[in-house]
Amino acid sequence: MSCFPPLLTARWGTPSDLRYTSPIGTYPIGGPTVLKDAALVPYIPVSDVARARRFYELKVGLKPKEEYAGGVIYECGEGSWVFMYPSAGAGTSKASTAFWSVEDVAAEVRELKARGVVFEEYDMHGITTVNSIATAGGAKTAWFKDSEGNILAISQRL
Repeated sequence: MSCFPPLLTARWGTPSDLRYTSPIGTYPIGGPTVLKDAALVPYIPVSDVARARRFYELKVGLKPKEEYAGGVIYECGEGSWVFMYPSAGAGTSKASTAFWSVEDVAAEVRELKARGVVFEEYDMHGITTVNSIATAGGAKTAWFKDSEGNILAISQRL
């Protein structure tokens, strides 16, 4: 049994020939609307914007670029950015909201701890942290929660 909808089929050929057929028509795969070339912007939901701003600006060290729609846009490295916005669903995810890719996770952990960030310690499902850092899957990663309960991470590829 296929995991695809029964009426969804693909015809494979050259990239310009890729098409899919659905009950409502046939469409090219690719072209100017494909998301592979678009920036992906993480959202960070917060229940208290003022409290979260103090956390992200004073403890994490982010600089606000713009206030927008009741939230704040923060610029991060390499032209990336994150949008922190008010939400009743803040802190409800049991998975990581976002992670920063860093060159030296141990140095970042030391700096963030010095600023008052508290890191999570895990010993579950094959992931065990040592000094707040887990080494697995080709990366060293450390997780922390923000002031709203969102889980964030810093990660260094090995």
